[in-house]
Formats: sequence, structure tokens, C-alpha cells
Amino acid sequence: QQQMDASTFTAALSACDRGQQWQRALQLLKQMLQLQLQPNLNCCNYAISACSKGQKWRQAIQIIYDMHSRGLRPDVCSYNAAIVACEGGQWEVALQLKDEMRKADLQPDLISYNASISACSHGRKWEQALQQLQEMRHYEVRPNTT
Repeated sequence: QQQMDASTFTAALSACDRGQQWQRALQLLKQMLQLQLQPNLNCCNYAISACSKGQKWRQAIQIIYDMHSRGLRPDVCSYNAAIVACEGGQWEVALQLKDEMRKADLQPDLISYNASISACSHGRKWEQALQQLQEMRHYEVRPNTT
């Protein structure tokens, strides 16, 4: 019997992401650790994205914190997916994640800002949304027309 390896899990986690199966994605990450396989960046990003699609912002953020504790550096995609998970109105968390990106020497992009603005909008925080637009101008991130 062949053993599953990280590439097998990566493919399975990608399928979970596409199928919006956040619970299964979390189970797969746990299973990897039980098999003493370290989830790589792609595995974690697929799981974060699956959580994001399910609007499970707490779980998405937990994966980012778990990555840090295992010495794995989240990238822009990791943070963006977690910020998108906050679009339902968790504006404070979205802004905190965007700030964490900068502290990690990552540049928030259009996705980061759009999701942050959306979270502020859903949280009825128009002043914070406008601050995000000003910050975009300051960092020369060009807004789109939608």
C-alpha cells in the first residue's frame, strides 16, 4: 500500500477549496499533522481559501497563526483569503490582518483593499472604508471601477 504524501494532500485540499468544503479541508490538515507531514504553503492556502468561501473567518485566521507557529511564512494569497473571509462585517479583524501583512513585509494589493473595504462596509464603518481608499492612494494601489 502506498502512503499519501504532501502532493496527495495538496491535490485533495485544492479540491476542497474548489468544492467549498472547509470542514473537510481542516480535517485534511489535521490528518497531515497526524501522519507527521508538514503542510506546505499551498496546502495552507487552499484550506484558508476553503474557509473563506464558507465565511469561516476564525478558522482561516487560525490556519495563519498555525503557519507562524510551524515556521511557515504566510504569503499575500494567505492573508487575502483570510481578509476575504472577514467580508461579512469583521472589519476590525480584516484591518488587523492587512496591518500584519505590512509587518511581514508583504504589500497589500487590490484584493486586500477591496476585501477590507467590503468588511468595513458590511460593518457600517464608512470612515474606515474611506481610510482604506486613502491608504490605497498613499501606497499607489490603483482601485478598480467596481
